[in-house]
Amino acid sequence: MLWSKLFIPTLREDPGQVESESHRLLMRAGFIRPLGAGIYSLLPLAYRVRTKIMDVIRQEMNAIDGQEFLLPALHPEDVWQESGRLDTMGEIIFRLKDRKRSGYVLGVTHEEIFTTIARGHLNSYRQLPQTWYQFQTKFRDEARPRGGLLRVREFTMKDSYSFDLDQAGLDTSFENHRQAYCNIFSRVGLRYMPVEASSGAMGGSHSVEFMVATQAGEDTVIACDSCGYMANLEKAQAKAKIDTNKHSGDSTGKPAIEKFYTPNIKTIEALAKFEGGASAENQIKTLVWEVESKLWLILMRGDDELNIAKLEGLAGTNQIRPADETMIFEALGAHPGSLGAVNVSVKDNKKIARIIADEMLQDACDMTTGANVDDYHYRNVQVGRDIQPDQYHDLRSARAGDKCGKCGNPVSISKALEIGHIFKLGTKYSVSMGATVLTSDGQSVPIIMGSYGIGVERLMAAIAETSFDEKGLIWPAIVAPYTVAIVPVNMQDEAQKTTAFKLYEELKAKGIDVVLDDRDERAGVKFADTELVGIPWRITVGKKIGDGLVELVERNGRKNQDVKADEVVDLVVARLGKA
Repeated sequence: MLWSKLFIPTLREDPGQVESESHRLLMRAGFIRPLGAGIYSLLPLAYRVRTKIMDVIRQEMNAIDGQEFLLPALHPEDVWQESGRLDTMGEIIFRLKDRKRSGYVLGVTHEEIFTTIARGHLNSYRQLPQTWYQFQTKFRDEARPRGGLLRVREFTMKDSYSFDLDQAGLDTSFENHRQAYCNIFSRVGLRYMPVEASSGAMGGSHSVEFMVATQAGEDTVIACDSCGYMANLEKAQAKAKIDTNKHSGDSTGKPAIEKFYTPNIKTIEALAKFEGGASAENQIKTLVWEVESKLWLILMRGDDELNIAKLEGLAGTNQIRPADETMIFEALGAHPGSLGAVNVSVKDNKKIARIIADEMLQDACDMTTGANVDDYHYRNVQVGRDIQPDQYHDLRSARAGDKCGKCGNPVSISKALEIGHIFKLGTKYSVSMGATVLTSDGQSVPIIMGSYGIGVERLMAAIAETSFDEKGLIWPAIVAPYTVAIVPVNMQDEAQKTTAFKLYEELKAKGIDVVLDDRDERAGVKFADTELVGIPWRITVGKKIGDGLVELVERNGRKNQDVKADEVVDLVVARLGKA
């Protein structure tokens, strides 16, 4: 392609209101343009990168016997009602009515739709296993789109689904996908981390996220250098550095609880400073959450933070939110800052549906908590004696320095961006939607499923986020919009022009994506544009052509060398073969 014919609206200055390096560079280099909040147009360069990323994914999916489909993006809402997710997915779903007032949704994901095909056409164990995949547009009504392509409302996903007869089959399908994903991310040049993750609204027994480390990431990864344990913050299990005082279950000799006056003390920090108060790790923080219109008391140690994703996983829904102050007062008789669970039970308090305590509070003693009377607290509280939770569950967010849940050594914390997610769904969808097969002995059993996703545009952004320098983008050759740029310094020089076009035709004949910058611009402008766009190789045709030489420049590291013009094509082909 000739640069003069390309639409590449590069910007000489950084655009305003960008939120990440990928956002800034993809805008400035002429790859994307915004249409609305979380809605982006992909311009020709971005479309070429997207196509090449999809080619890599497709190759690896086909290598594990994946079969490509294309399913509708518009779904009748009753399909989502069958699985129960029409309500549990909440406001993330775009909903609409047709002219007959029938309800539809725009596809957030496609578990339900693939399951309807499976239940209609898979009926025998002989047809399993199956691996089906597609590239399809997804729609999510994100509350806070951000970061350019990092979090958007419309995007392309490669979603695949495995169908197996038993758990062993699912394990094999899951491992096949895990390895395929490793291959994909390695081939596109990303340093990735597979981490344990929460399945969230997707459901299932086990999931793994693939992450890349970047400050633009919305996720937090907990890692242990000692044993190699890594997990998303939503899933990570780690113990606090400071252990809670524990009792053995025998209350003999332990002081009784004591109510004391705490005027205007409303926060953990204030109570820690109050004379006669308690340090944060010796306080019980009482949170009131509304879970599908029912009130739950959530008990946390004072220095811990509630991990909302863990609460969603426990509740089995994302329809949760902090209760409002009126509801709290009606249920407990006090306002936030003086709340507690001493002598509160689901049996006696009809407004409270469940009392859940974080695992760190099990058998805790010598604790301080609100007395459910404004401006009063209790001290000498023992969990199990004075507070009797319905259940203990890991609800805290792990922190840097915590003890690894596997080996007990300190963990570290870092920001990361999710680039892929694989789930063992089990029978969540096959049972609710009636997808069964007959076994060899004639029994009808639900199909066991897995779900596996990669956001294509997000993967493009992840590469841009982690591969750039002060000059612009640095694309790996396998996904670069163009692999080689030929830049004649002076298009008015006949020798330069002739050589440039000759090399251009030779590279095209070798099947290499090449662009010739035939613009009548200063060489510096042309060089800056090829570096901004991130083309891996540049062949500069300048004054040295009189000696039969051109300059070959590698974008990554900007390494350059003089090469004979009649040898440069073979050299580029050889280097690309090693890339």
